[in-house]
Amino acid sequence: MNTNNRMLSPFTLPRGAVLKNRLLMAPMTTCTGFYDGTVTNELVEYYRARAGSIGTVIVECCFVDDQGLAFPGAIGIDNDLKISGLAKIAEAIKSVGSKAVLQIYHGGRMSEPKLIGGQSPVAPSALAAPRDGAATPVALSTAEVEGMINKFGEGVRRAIQAGFDGVEIHGANTYLIQQFFSPNSNQRDDEWGGSRENRAKFPLAVLEITHRMANEYADPSFIIGYRFSPEELEVPGIRFADTMYLLERLAARGLDYLHFSVGYTLRPSIVDTTDPTPLIDRYVAMRSETLASIPVMGVGGIVNKEDAELAMEHGYDMVAVGKACIAYPDWAERISNGQKLELFIDSSKREALNIPEPLWRFSLVDAMIRDMSMTSKKFKAGVFQEKVQDDSCQVAINVSLETDRIADITLADDSDLDVEFTTSFEIIRSRILDANSPHVDAVTGATTQSEALKKAVSKALAKSCKAQLLEEGGNLSAPQSYDVVVVGSGGAGLAAAIQACDEGARVLIVEKMSTIGGNTIKASVGMNAAETRYQKLKGISDSKELFYQESLKGGQFKNNTVLLKTFVETAPQAVEWLADHGIELSDITITGGMSIDRTHRPADCSAVGGFLISGLVKNLNKRNIDVMLDTSVTEIRYENGAVSGVELLNDENEALTVLAKSVIVATGGFSANSEMVVNYRPDLEGFVTTNHQGATGGGIAILQKIGAGTVDMGEIQIHPTVEQGTSYLISESIRGGGAILVSQAGKRFFNEMETRDKVSAQIIALPEKFAYVVFDEQVRTKNKAADEYIARGFVISAPSPRELAAKLDMDHHALLATLESFNVAVEKQNDEEFGRKTALRQPIHEGPFYAIRIAPGVHHTMGGVTINTETSVLDGQQQVIKGAYAAGEVVGGIHGGNRIGGNAVADIIIFGILAGRSAASYALR
Repeated sequence: MNTNNRMLSPFTLPRGAVLKNRLLMAPMTTCTGFYDGTVTNELVEYYRARAGSIGTVIVECCFVDDQGLAFPGAIGIDNDLKISGLAKIAEAIKSVGSKAVLQIYHGGRMSEPKLIGGQSPVAPSALAAPRDGAATPVALSTAEVEGMINKFGEGVRRAIQAGFDGVEIHGANTYLIQQFFSPNSNQRDDEWGGSRENRAKFPLAVLEITHRMANEYADPSFIIGYRFSPEELEVPGIRFADTMYLLERLAARGLDYLHFSVGYTLRPSIVDTTDPTPLIDRYVAMRSETLASIPVMGVGGIVNKEDAELAMEHGYDMVAVGKACIAYPDWAERISNGQKLELFIDSSKREALNIPEPLWRFSLVDAMIRDMSMTSKKFKAGVFQEKVQDDSCQVAINVSLETDRIADITLADDSDLDVEFTTSFEIIRSRILDANSPHVDAVTGATTQSEALKKAVSKALAKSCKAQLLEEGGNLSAPQSYDVVVVGSGGAGLAAAIQACDEGARVLIVEKMSTIGGNTIKASVGMNAAETRYQKLKGISDSKELFYQESLKGGQFKNNTVLLKTFVETAPQAVEWLADHGIELSDITITGGMSIDRTHRPADCSAVGGFLISGLVKNLNKRNIDVMLDTSVTEIRYENGAVSGVELLNDENEALTVLAKSVIVATGGFSANSEMVVNYRPDLEGFVTTNHQGATGGGIAILQKIGAGTVDMGEIQIHPTVEQGTSYLISESIRGGGAILVSQAGKRFFNEMETRDKVSAQIIALPEKFAYVVFDEQVRTKNKAADEYIARGFVISAPSPRELAAKLDMDHHALLATLESFNVAVEKQNDEEFGRKTALRQPIHEGPFYAIRIAPGVHHTMGGVTINTETSVLDGQQQVIKGAYAAGEVVGGIHGGNRIGGNAVADIIIFGILAGRSAASYALR
């Protein structure tokens, strides 16, 4: 078998574990744990991204004692409370087919006092490490040594209970286990020190208790590995002969592998510098038959396939890969496909590569980072002053620009400003400077001021760009030219722009409003998709066919089935596209009309809209995609049978022409255009709308001017749960989380999880024309949106149902009976009265109890322009209008006569990606 086939073939370890290949991700410090050593979600996703193609992931060293931290941000396995967090890492790795091994350690005298509450570290002897500023440790007593061994054992038990396939005992890097074996750090005169035999007792005892725990709690194939440093420079210190002695003793007890801890797999001795022989060659020549039966792993300098092959030719049975796995999460797949890799990280790719922020700043990674951003001139250097006008005051700001970045933003006025203003100013200023873009998240509670400041910075940038153009002899009246112009900055427009840019197109986004986000930013529930990775992780069995049938039924069988099939088939890829762009929708709930949990939302169960837009805008900024705000498209230029650009009008009443080979219209629907709504649906006169004020149907009109056909214009959806005073939508996730709808009479009146059109009709049929969403504390804690509704003053709460009924002027006997009946249905998982089959999650019985008064409002227009599966706009004869593309709610046909909750977010991302790809392909031909 050649080295390549051997490297990528399955490999069986001595205790029976089968690895799918001989490639492992090396354990590397990330410094990403919480202050108490618990696991962060960022860390879980870091490991998930790197598992799959590689055979085994060795998770970074985990301290077994809270006095053993050797670096900040370390993760721990020192108590049972840590098990659940570590289990998430194990599950993330194993769910995609890799083995998960956890490295365990204690820092000993390498522990920093400031990390362990100011206490002195412990060690075999009271001797400071040979480094500047090292603290003198306290020598462990004989009883404490035995207690420390038990701590390692408990760490192994917890690793097993967390679901890891094995542990790697960290006997290297001058940490505690190595300290016991070293004659430099261990100068004890009891049974744990003195002779080489005594110094070997501690690592052997740790191995022994690891076996005991594995035998008691784990599968027989549980992996036990040992990492060692072969030599020490200090005198006295560990020499290679000492290491061979220890390894022979460890092998005799039984191991699955030994892990050479060297900076380079073929490193020679650091003690005898005259001998160029790689230590692995000396090891192979010196080992006994027993030691030769234990697989040995090398680490260091593995970037390409040839590096791994060379290491194995010298005698390594497996190779561990460090920095290359950080730079390339799919490293094993790349090298198996024969790719030649260069070890660097694009400075703009931290989030895309799932590299936690603390690791990004770590010297190991920092040395690999290259600035790959555009270096061409963009601004005229100087200071540009603009006015910031919000609801309460007007101030001037100075925007200092260098040729390629925003250098600073300062308040020009020296007048006294209130603390609230200056605080929010500093936050938004910091965000803009960090992103080098005005397109950042607004400050919570200071949205108006944030948007005013962002707009002022945008104007300063525009002035600077114009000044730079004039300085270079350019003509301001000459049309600008792009490959693709995207009209609209909601989810569909942003996804389209990002994808088009990644396909190689030069992209401009034009938005008529003064902020990015469109109607998407108001989206609440989530994104539907079937057969996704996240469903599989949660054990949810779903099918695309069922998703298709339920969407077709929900749409009253009026859907364009060709578009619907594309929608359903492509949805899981769109979820992964978002994850690849740092926008993970890993929690799952359900909406009306669905029979299975398939509505993907953020892990913290928050509203999906703001989360999506924030993530997409970060991707926008990384790509330096141009954006024009407060700018309307007056018409699409159409010449010689194809689109040739757009005519624009900005907020300063300037008419501009932009040339482009493709135009993507992603302007949303027309729910906020009451005249247009009533024209198609007279029965909806007087209804409030959940949409933002820019949803007026302008995109449909400009496409109709160049011949676009339309479909389903009379199909307008009303959402059943809208707070009428503010037109604020109450998310379907509340009902999907277990809430019910109750009339003023205190009674349920319909299946809350039916489609929106049917639920709305039943509310309208009530004498009072409104209802209440009623839920308890259990629903609130699992739906972050509920806290927002409480903060906005929509929610009436009470400690008991009786008191809630009193506040609602409702018959408390009726409400109590309603809750009792529903709770019985939940217990039986059978709602005989109304036929509700989904979201029967838990009884409503845990106070406080909550209610929100709601009634229907205009929510979504299913009608719009006609497109094909490539998102090309079609004319009245179903012929392609060359260069015109559309995505999102501006398009008709996909949802038929009624849209299922969660399908709109899927729609904008799926067809936004497709539009970006198609428009770029057409423009770059």
